[in-house]
Amino acid sequence: MRERLVVVGGDAAGMSAASQARRGRGPDDLEIVVFERGTDTSYSACGIPYWIGDVVDDRDDLVVRTPQQFREKHAIDARIRHEVVGIDTGAGRVTFRDLDAGSEDELAYDHLLLATGASPLRPDIPGLDGPGVFGVQTLDDGQAILDHLEGRDIRRAVVVGAGYIGLEMAEAMVVRGYEVDLVERSDRPMSTLDAGMGDRVAQAMLGMGIRLHLGTTVEGVEHADGDLRAVATGDGTLAADVVILGMGTRPNSGLARAAGIPVGPETGGIVVDLRQRTRVDGVWAAGDCAEVHHRVTRAPATIALGTIANKTGRVAGINLGGGYATFPGVLGTAVTKVCGVEIGRTGLGEGDAEAAGFHPVCATVETTTKAGYWPDTATMDVKVVAERRSGRLLGAQIVGGEGSCKRIDTFAAALWNEMTVEELLNVDLSYAPPFSPLWDPVLIGARKAWDAVVADTSAARRGRDDPR
Repeated sequence: MRERLVVVGGDAAGMSAASQARRGRGPDDLEIVVFERGTDTSYSACGIPYWIGDVVDDRDDLVVRTPQQFREKHAIDARIRHEVVGIDTGAGRVTFRDLDAGSEDELAYDHLLLATGASPLRPDIPGLDGPGVFGVQTLDDGQAILDHLEGRDIRRAVVVGAGYIGLEMAEAMVVRGYEVDLVERSDRPMSTLDAGMGDRVAQAMLGMGIRLHLGTTVEGVEHADGDLRAVATGDGTLAADVVILGMGTRPNSGLARAAGIPVGPETGGIVVDLRQRTRVDGVWAAGDCAEVHHRVTRAPATIALGTIANKTGRVAGINLGGGYATFPGVLGTAVTKVCGVEIGRTGLGEGDAEAAGFHPVCATVETTTKAGYWPDTATMDVKVVAERRSGRLLGAQIVGGEGSCKRIDTFAAALWNEMTVEELLNVDLSYAPPFSPLWDPVLIGARKAWDAVVADTSAARRGRDDPR
């Protein structure tokens, strides 16, 4: 008897799962229906700032597969502009709304995958829900921003939040020729970076003409005659023709919570096991809406990254297709580029390590991307965080010129395998003057971190420090 898989959410995790399930089970064995409330399936949300900044020419360039392609090539019934508004886990049924027709209906399922993603944070601030204020999450969001920019005389943009999206959108606004103010409640951009590393990012942004308002918050958004006018902050009032929100995201787990599907009290993500199963029979979850296991802290986390969404969706799909797969966890590895500076991080920063109960030892070094005498070589800062006494690698951060950030992947591989910085400093990495100094920046960072571990241990033995 043919079974039915219903997928809620048609982007990275949802379509990865649907595609993998189809590889395992043919259409005569498993019917697959996907409900997506937006107008696109399987697209690159990470490319939206570059589309707005005219690096990517067309919206369609960001779409990997259309609903029609899923139907014709994979026998997956992908229904856009359809929103699931209720789940009855006892009856095995979802209630969905056709957003164009305005009608509601129900559909039974044998298996249900929740891939509802995450939504931009919108704090309860006066005027934040008014016209001219945009989050950046879907292609529809990107289109709404472009429609606003191209339909008005835009001169001044205010970006709220200095995470990945906030930084990338601030740069996109500068590229479009606007005056840009960035408001961030932390004392530095990229609060996921440690203080000294974030300073270089701030200098690059100032050098591009972006005005930074750090350590301050938005108190209100002002409108007049239906148009956006200004943003009130603790640092004064900023004139604005468009406001972009880059304050982070929260998991879209409300649908699951309402259906009695357990949600993590700390993370807000749907609780899943290593196979992406929830605690309700027949219900699975993957992507930004679901918890993941952090391999360093050993605690549940939610991290909204396309890489994680695709991997967890793949794991769920393999299991739904009759195979067996598990998702072993995350490190939070991420890279970006803003104002000519590349940024990479993995694992824990110094403050994160302390908050997680570790006793970290850190080392920061300045080095170059290539041999120092090579034309166009760029400088880069590398910070390595290790565990006191053991020297176990806990995390790393990189900020530098072109050719810097992808070195974070070497740190990530070492962190994944629980290496010490002593082990890492002797790894046989490649060298040639056009690509690296004789001692690669990864090795230099690991060596300096190991020196710090040894010095700390020696000091403790001499009774000059807490001997924990």
